[in-house]
Amino acid sequence: MVAPLYTTDSGLLFHAGKILVCTVGLPARGKTHISRALERYLRWTGVKTTVISLGDYRRKVLGGAQKLPPDYFTLGVKSEETIKLREKVLRGCEQQIWDFFDAGGQVVIYDANNGTRERRNAVAEKFDKAGIHVVILESSCDNEELILSNIRSVKISSPDYRGWDPEKAVADYYNRIKDHEKHYEPVEETTWPFIRIINVGEKIMVNKLHGYLQSRVVFFLMNIHNRFRTIYFARSGQSLIEHSYKADSDLSPAGWEYAEKLKEFVLDRRAKSLEQRGINPTHRRLVIWTSARRRSHHTAWPFLTKSANDTAPPSKVKVVERPQMSEINPGVWDGLTPDQVRKYYPDEWERFVNDPYAYRAPRAESYHDLCVRLEPTLIELEREKEDLLIIGHASVIRCILAYLIGLPASEIPAIEVARGDLIEVVPTSYGVYSQAHHFWDGPGRATSSKDEHNFYENYAEDTRGKRRPEAKPGAEPAPIAAPAPAV
Repeated sequence: MVAPLYTTDSGLLFHAGKILVCTVGLPARGKTHISRALERYLRWTGVKTTVISLGDYRRKVLGGAQKLPPDYFTLGVKSEETIKLREKVLRGCEQQIWDFFDAGGQVVIYDANNGTRERRNAVAEKFDKAGIHVVILESSCDNEELILSNIRSVKISSPDYRGWDPEKAVADYYNRIKDHEKHYEPVEETTWPFIRIINVGEKIMVNKLHGYLQSRVVFFLMNIHNRFRTIYFARSGQSLIEHSYKADSDLSPAGWEYAEKLKEFVLDRRAKSLEQRGINPTHRRLVIWTSARRRSHHTAWPFLTKSANDTAPPSKVKVVERPQMSEINPGVWDGLTPDQVRKYYPDEWERFVNDPYAYRAPRAESYHDLCVRLEPTLIELEREKEDLLIIGHASVIRCILAYLIGLPASEIPAIEVARGDLIEVVPTSYGVYSQAHHFWDGPGRATSSKDEHNFYENYAEDTRGKRRPEAKPGAEPAPIAAPAPAV
């Protein structure tokens, strides 16, 4: 298993050296989605990774599509002006790759079409001479429905089509694709190691791939998809014994009330979101993950029952227990207050405060240990195609949110997860959108003071400036800030 979120003096992990992943494929084949997902996973494992996007760099240097010559996106004979502009963008993009490697980076994912053998061989030979391992990553798609879905969900929101009528944007992009198809050359040469993904995960082919990190890349790519889904996070309800890790207690009366409110709010919020996309909520299943602890699993029970006053049609719900999602183990500090820990464990307390992510209390887990434990759950998260509600413990939600949003390890203990807030996360090809919705003010919320007897689970530094989304009832998801740099 990969142990995530650590570094070495050289900055290079798993004896893998430096790797350039060069994407190949026609437009609207999911290259950007695959690139961003792979970047997120490799950063999580501690590998210094970045995506260098030819399209993003072109927009930064030359502006949107409206500012470019008419023949810029067509292949074949081009004007002298267009040739100079394209060469300028290519040189600048390649320089960004060199700069990242020179600064200690290990993996670059070069997100571009690279649709001809001549173009991708030129890139591969240039970096191979410098001792950089080159892997060709081709994304092909023969599913017209999937291509159209990708165009509508991703490309019309691209900066190139900002302000365009959606139908005109789709038509323009289709014309661009048809022109590229005339000149596209699939990866058939075996000169370089390559990975071919068909229909974004439906089928995968591998050629001449060697090395542990490269094999982890293949393993991850076998588990991804690009179907639109929403991931919700909520704390479990208040339990009868809140301050003990060892006591697997049931929900308190307030906890059961919280569970009912959570069900009402999630189903209402989700129905509105799906209806806006033209999807009937009763036709799409909601999957709920809980830990094996009673307070977590029982918080999901109302989703499986129907009250006498509920006239709505039954929801399609599946509840799954995941033992790996149990809260962080506080060890001998279980049930102690911070003052008691300072008194009985002064040296350990000082080390804990200095590094709350990596420090492990006696007979306890650190947040690093918890991240290692959760890695199989993260892979299942990537595989899940349905809308997902995670009813979990604060420590677990912090780790999964950090993975999705791209926060560095040092900030994981500082993520505030309040009981009574529903966090809504929508992964997209160009980033992650997140919004918190407030729905509960009853017992157990603890907004003003945290449970001192459970501080190891609830410990959080000052979260100001840490990208915690504000709770705004009924608001639409807002884009999260740009991903943090690799750790």
